[in-house]
Formats: sequence, C-alpha cells, structure tokens
Amino acid sequence: MSENRKLPDMNMPIWFDGKSINEALFCEDFLSKHQIIFVDRAFFTPDGRVTDELTLRGEIFEELKYCAVNNIPRKISNIIEIMKLVAHVEDFPPEQDRIHLANGTLMLDGTFIEGKPDIVRNRLPLFYRPDEPKPVLWLSFLDGLLYPEDIPTLQEFIGYCLIPSNKGQRMMVIKGNGGEGKSQIGAVLGQMLGSSMKDGSIGKISENQFARADLEHILLCVDDDMRMEALRQTNYVKSIVTAQGKMDLEQKKKQSYQGWMFARLLAFSNGDLQALYDRSDGFYRRQLVLTTKEKPAGRMDDPDLAEKMKAEVEGIFLWAFEGLQRLVGNKFKFTESERTKANRESVKRDNNNIFDFIESEGYIRLKADASISSKELYEIYRMWCEENSLPPLKSRSFSDSVVANLSRYNLEHTNKITNSAGRRVWGFMGIEAVARPNINGFYDVSPCTYVPEEWRD
Repeated sequence: MSENRKLPDMNMPIWFDGKSINEALFCEDFLSKHQIIFVDRAFFTPDGRVTDELTLRGEIFEELKYCAVNNIPRKISNIIEIMKLVAHVEDFPPEQDRIHLANGTLMLDGTFIEGKPDIVRNRLPLFYRPDEPKPVLWLSFLDGLLYPEDIPTLQEFIGYCLIPSNKGQRMMVIKGNGGEGKSQIGAVLGQMLGSSMKDGSIGKISENQFARADLEHILLCVDDDMRMEALRQTNYVKSIVTAQGKMDLEQKKKQSYQGWMFARLLAFSNGDLQALYDRSDGFYRRQLVLTTKEKPAGRMDDPDLAEKMKAEVEGIFLWAFEGLQRLVGNKFKFTESERTKANRESVKRDNNNIFDFIESEGYIRLKADASISSKELYEIYRMWCEENSLPPLKSRSFSDSVVANLSRYNLEHTNKITNSAGRRVWGFMGIEAVARPNINGFYDVSPCTYVPEEWRD
C-alpha cells in the first residue's frame, strides 16, 4: 500500500524525490519555517528551551508522514542530528533585563512588549496582566507562615528567580519544625516557572560532580526536604550561588564544557544547612535563612490550598515582580530583618564553636599586649570543649577558623611567639591564657608542658 501513497494536494518538496529524503535539504526547509537554534546542547525556540524532544520529533514527523519511505523514526533521528549542526550558534547569552511571558516580554523598568517574535532561553507559562487583582489567598498564607518583617525578603528572592542572573549571590533556606505548610511555596513556584524550575537536592549537588550540569538553563532548583547531614563539600554549592557567567560543567562519560549557570537554590528544611569542614564566612554569608512561625494548635489545613493559590499565580507574579524591582533598585542587596541576620549568625556559630570559645570566660582573655602559641591555644580550646560536652574541631580547622576571624577579635597571626621552651613558634597576638591543662587533669594559669590525654590518669 505504501507505494500508492501520495503527497496531499501540494507540490512535492525539494527534499523529497518521490523515493528518498534528502535530510540536509529537509533541515534547511524546516528551519526556514520554524524559528529554532541549537546552542549549549539544547534547542531553543520563541517558546524557550525545548525540554521534550518528542515534541520536536512530532513536528518533523508531521512533514514526513506522507513520504513513501522506510524507517521514518531513524530518518527523524538523523534529521535532528543534522539540525544540531545547521541550527547551531556560537553563543546565546542570558538576557538579565527582561522576563519573557506567554503573551510578551516584561522589561525590568515595567515596559511590556506584546508578542513573542524572538528566540528566548526561558519563557514563563503565565500571562502578564497588570490589572490582575492582589493574590489575597497567597498573602494570607504568607502572613500565617512567616513573620511580617521577613515577607519582603521572600518577595525579593522569588522576584530574583524570574531573571537569569546570580547578581544577588544568595540562596534561601526556609526553616521550621514541620507541618507549617512551607513546601506549598514550591508548588506555587512550579506553576509560575514551569520547566524553568527543577526539584533537586542540595546534598546531591554538593557530592555529585555531574549534578551541576542538570541545572543548566534552569532558573530555580527547589529542595523540598533538605536532609540534615552536614555537607562534606561546599565548593559546588557555592559556585552555583555565586556564578556570574559560564562555568565548567560535566556530564557522565562526556568531556567537560563551559555552560551558563544561573540557577538559584531554595530549600525547605527542619534544620540548618551546615558544612562538615567549610567554616569560612563565605559559606554562611551566601544564605538567607527564614524561620517560620509555630503552627497554631488545632489549625485545620486545607489539602487544596496549593491548587487554590496556583489560581492566583498571575497576581503572585506581579507581587514577585515588585520585589524584583526593589531588589534591582537596591543593587541586588536583599532586605534582611534582624531576625534573618541573627538566623545566619546562629547557623554559623552552631557549626563553628570557636566563636563561643573565644568569647567565653575563665579560659582565655582578649588582651592587646598578650600572646599565646597556636598549640597552647588549641589545648585550652580542647579543655573548653570537654567541659562543655562539645566536639572539638581538628587542630588545623581550629587554627584556620581563628585566622579567618582575626579582624573580628583584633588579633594578629605571627610566627614570633615564644613558647614555654623558649622556641619561636606560630601563635596569636591579642590573646592571654587564663587556664591551662596540666598533668593531673586540673587547670591553672601557670605554663606547663603538654601531656597527651591518654597519659593524664
């Protein structure tokens, strides 16, 4: 029957001679009728990135299905591979001054341009309607979830996720005891961002060298239930939060490549994001930590709340855009309440007890003309940890943490400290020992020789 099939009432295309398909000519003809480019290992159209290759295959099939040729699926695969070459462009930088929507493009200054004539990286699946009413249900939900002074921070962060930019240099963690409904935010953002949002795991990002490539082209990655284990490595997470252009990405069994990275990270959690080894200020400075209100006793939760709030998504978008404009006006400096700042400091202190040690009484004293060796200071620190039932840091981590906070405590790190044996060693100016461990396990203020813990009995 196939040899009797004919093309419908139209002239035979130049890429088909009645028996075979010229795949290169088909690509040229297809691209003359469809706006599409191939860059950064993906196809892009005026509707944004092609996330489902089956859609593209379906469009190609519609043009081929009347051709009397064998093995159409293989032909389509060959055509797609050729199209990657024909439609390839060298670069396609993200546009950080505009948001592409279903009915046009919204500039950061509020100007709206109707239609979608250009090929774009991301197009959000919602319409811009400037007269859309306020999202009453959404605002009521946030009022019950967060403290009033923290809502502007969330508003700015959600707005920040609308554009492909990491200028804010922040990720967000929303922390509660459970049951407050904080994960409903993720469901609403999924409706707003569509395929430009991805569910993921911050733990996986920190451990897996290939996880960053999964976030290429994505505006937001949401970790709906962040695990509580401290991150063994933080460099992958920090590189995503601070990315200002292309970065090195890796996929399994493929050569690494340079790709644009502008994914923001949002996590919902019952605890803090901690690092096992990284105690640098940079790791904690990149976090916006919001704490939820306690869930009222006897509150009846609406199982359909997320779906109801999704119906307000275009009003929520206007609310988020207002936050974005405020953030841009403040040169990407987020509004932070005293609670948010205290939350970040608390997370930092919980993961690095040297602050509590240096500020403790009865062990050391900050004194401008005093000095102490690094070894002696560490032994006093271990004594403090033992008496307070706290796990001590490794000696190198302890020393690095003190050095990282020299200016905070007006200290100086120098190799001109004289120890009890009269030798010159590394230590700190500005600290005086108040108590020292001795051979009998008691403490005094006199110099002594260090005795290993296992000998002290």
